[in-house]
Amino acid sequence: MKRPIVVANWKMQLGLKEGELLMDDILNRLEKIKKIAEKVDIIFCPPFFALESVSKKLKGSFSLLNRKNQMTNLFLGAQDCFWEHKGAFTGEISPDQLKELGCQYVIIGHSERRQNLGETDEMVHHKIKTVLESELVPILCVGETFEERQNGAKDYVIINQVTRALEGNVLKADQEIIIAYEPIWVIGSGQVVTQEEAQYTNQVIQQRMIDFYPLPLIKNNIRLLYGGGIDSTNVGQFIEKDIIDGILVGNASLKAEEFVKIIETIGLKSTQ
Repeated sequence: MKRPIVVANWKMQLGLKEGELLMDDILNRLEKIKKIAEKVDIIFCPPFFALESVSKKLKGSFSLLNRKNQMTNLFLGAQDCFWEHKGAFTGEISPDQLKELGCQYVIIGHSERRQNLGETDEMVHHKIKTVLESELVPILCVGETFEERQNGAKDYVIINQVTRALEGNVLKADQEIIIAYEPIWVIGSGQVVTQEEAQYTNQVIQQRMIDFYPLPLIKNNIRLLYGGGIDSTNVGQFIEKDIIDGILVGNASLKAEEFVKIIETIGLKSTQ
């Protein structure tokens, strides 16, 4: 089984001070379950303006508690980036700049950007390429709308998104790609798909990637996540099968107690 992963996407929900207080609360709670939490890779994706603040928190880990035993499984991620390394692109941020701030992961192609900002599959493709060139890890989001699902086009939509994003993008032996299946129609609804459907969809994704990368790379360098409606009461069912390597968390990542419960559940499952 691959090492499990939990990605916290804060979206545009918190101010700077709110984010700092949330991080302190989460770190304090993680310290209490340190041995369990260390079994999970935990990635925090705050808004751009909070990256430096959260980075400092993560670098210090439990130094706030005068602890010397820092957790090394806490990482910083960004919610998006531009597809060029530098240039006259007002308001944008490049993977290289994110790397300077301490980021190791970048969410690419989230449905809210596709829907609200007109982000296309071509843009996603170029972002993945630039992120890999910058030696960061892309977290590629794919998912269908309710209408696409009702029309029986779900598998086609997922396969097309994966194909357009990854085809032609080189993955080296020391690099990683994370793909998160997040059905658009469940985001913010409190609903989730069944464990069986999440597993089946990730199998579809995995099968498509065979056309792009060698099997050893797919086995060792690509992790498949599920996202949408996840909380501490339902997370357990999604990580019982090896095909699902972790979780992308939205609203529940904004509540320290709830988020840490999710991590604890996954950490305990990984030892079984």
